[in-house]
Order: sequence, then structure tokens, then C-alpha cells
Amino acid sequence: MYKIGLIGCGNIAETYFRSQEYFNNIIFISCADINEDVAKLCAEKYNIKFQSVDDLLNNNNVDIVLNLTNPGAHYEVIKKTLQAGKHSYSEKPLSTSFEQGKELVNIAKEKKLYLGNAPDTFLGGGGQLTRNLIDSGFLGNIKLGNFIFASPGLESWHPNPEPWFQSNGGGPVMDMCPYFYTMLVNFLGPAKSVRSYSTSVHEHRIIGSGSKKGNIFKVETPTSYMIIIEFCNGAIIEGFTSFDVINHRRNHMELYGTKGSIIVPDPNMFGGPVFTSLAEGEQWEEHSADEMQLGRININNHSGRSNEAAQQSNYRGVGLSEMIFAIENRLEHRCNGDLALHVLEIIESTIKSAKLTTVIELQTTCQKPKPFTEKEIFNIIK
Repeated sequence: MYKIGLIGCGNIAETYFRSQEYFNNIIFISCADINEDVAKLCAEKYNIKFQSVDDLLNNNNVDIVLNLTNPGAHYEVIKKTLQAGKHSYSEKPLSTSFEQGKELVNIAKEKKLYLGNAPDTFLGGGGQLTRNLIDSGFLGNIKLGNFIFASPGLESWHPNPEPWFQSNGGGPVMDMCPYFYTMLVNFLGPAKSVRSYSTSVHEHRIIGSGSKKGNIFKVETPTSYMIIIEFCNGAIIEGFTSFDVINHRRNHMELYGTKGSIIVPDPNMFGGPVFTSLAEGEQWEEHSADEMQLGRININNHSGRSNEAAQQSNYRGVGLSEMIFAIENRLEHRCNGDLALHVLEIIESTIKSAKLTTVIELQTTCQKPKPFTEKEIFNIIK
């Protein structure tokens, strides 16, 4: 069994620790954080070893490092992990810089190490059910579509929101577009080009929770983007992502084929339902993911965020589990470095296109992830 050391004991750590309840090959043995007091509390809570970051990286019992640091630290931590001869799985994005991301992918390949990266939500019931319907030809060829993520921002609930609003923070594109871009690559394959426009609505934000509640900080990055992505298969997808919208009632993602249309569930979660329509004015047919192993509801409280269902399925950690299975069986894992790098390039190109007011042609490509079957999920689920 491969043993995992966790670096970054912040908000998302609890979700990954919970993944031990769902998957049979996730075993944490130690944790570390730049704030050692936080790491000590985490170690005590989950009955694992507390270590400094350097000690964890030098721990011969740690085979895989799960990197849950903030995005600005991803590059440094992943690079140190790979240089220490350990496999790496990181929260999204791979890095805040495309060039740094390329370096990480190259290091992993040179050292023959597995490099995994979130999001893994496309492996869930909703994403895979949608993929099955698209691949079946039921909707014809997908030619058009749109997606939206819009909220007032994360400063109302996050105790340290400043990094997302700094000049290199990427705003909603760096924070939320990895879910949508990865899901789209899962459906349509690699992208070809990106065009975007950006704006900011507020010059300052107020922290709404935690020890810094009431503090005001400056917004240094655009907080709303209009996006057009052309895919290599010819599909053109329009997107909108924003930290400036108080409320809305739009769907997360809709795709339009030559025979019909499909409403895709929240790419930030794992479940359904999926809706399809094959004729103008007809009732939408519902396709439930509730009976799929990674579509079952395991959340019954509402966060209060726009357009989020009160009941959700959240199986974060499946990408890590699937990577561990791939290591053991010498397979290619789905949340791999090439996919993460391609998504990172789309992210950076979205930001760059808005600055330069031009279309950005993408340099990278990747393989469309293989469908994740119920039989394969059975190998890793408890």
C-alpha cells in the first residue's frame, strides 16, 4: 500500500481526510504546514504524524505527497516532491504559471514519477453520465455550448481570501475555471484557442469571517471574465466566470449538439442530474446519477452559494485513489500531468487574452481522458 504525506492543512484538508471513508487505498501517515501549529492540530485530529515540510519530504515511509497548499505554493512544493523521488498529487491548478507547469511535467517524466492534479470531479457520476450520453451519439455532434460560474466572491466565508485577488492570483479563472475546463476536455477533447474579456466591479473587498473579519484589502486582478474557447473538434463554447454577481439562476453548463441539447450538472461536484432534450419545446428528460457509485448523495446541507443544490455528492480524493491504483498496476492515470498542463494553459491564456485583447492559440494538447467505468470504480471504492 502506498502511504501519503499531506502538505497544507487548510480548509480543503478535511475533505481529503474524509476520502479515506470512501476509497480503499488512501492511507495518510503524516502532515505538514508552513504554520506548524495548524499541522499539529491536524495530526492530532486524524491520529497521524506531525512533521515539518522538509522532514515530510525526506520521510522514506512517504510514497506520495498530497499538496493542498495555496495555488502560489503549488510549483515549489510539487517540484520539491518530485526532486525527493516521490509521486505528487496536488489540488488545482498545477501552478500559477504555464512555464512552471511545463517544467513540473518534464521533471515527472524524466524521473518516471506520477504527477496527478485536481480537479477530479469529472470522474464523478454526473460527468461520466454526461460523457456516456455524448459518446453514444444520442445528441449528435456537440458544436456549441456555454458555462457559468458566478458568485459575490469568497471573502464572505474564507478567512484568508487575499491571494485570490492579488495580481498573480487569477481571480475566478484560477479558482473555478479548472473545474469547467477539465470537464469540457473530458467531453470534447483538447482546446485550440481562447478569446476573453475582463473587468473588475469593486476596487476593495471586506473579509467577512475569521480572525481578520472586517479587514479591507485591495483588488489587484480582474474579477469577471467573458470567454470563448474553440476546441480541436470544432466546438465553440462561451463562458462567464465572476466574483461580482450577487445571485443568478443560470445552469452550470449547457451543450448543444446536432440532434439535441444537454444540461450538465455542477462541474464542481460529482453528481447529477443530467437533462436532455431532442426537440424544441419538449419536456427535458432527466437522467439520474444517484445510483452511480460516485454520484450518490453524501451532502445534505446547503452552503448558500448561488445555483448550488442542497443535496450534493462530493468524492474528492477519487483522482488520488485512481492514481494510486494506476501506480500499482502501471497504468496511465486520468488526472495526469498532460491534462493538468493543458488546462493550465487554457487558464493562463484566458487571463492573457483579456490583457492583450487578442485570440491566444494554444501550444499544448492532451489525450481525452478515458471513460471511468463503474467496474473500474469498484476496484478502489470501499
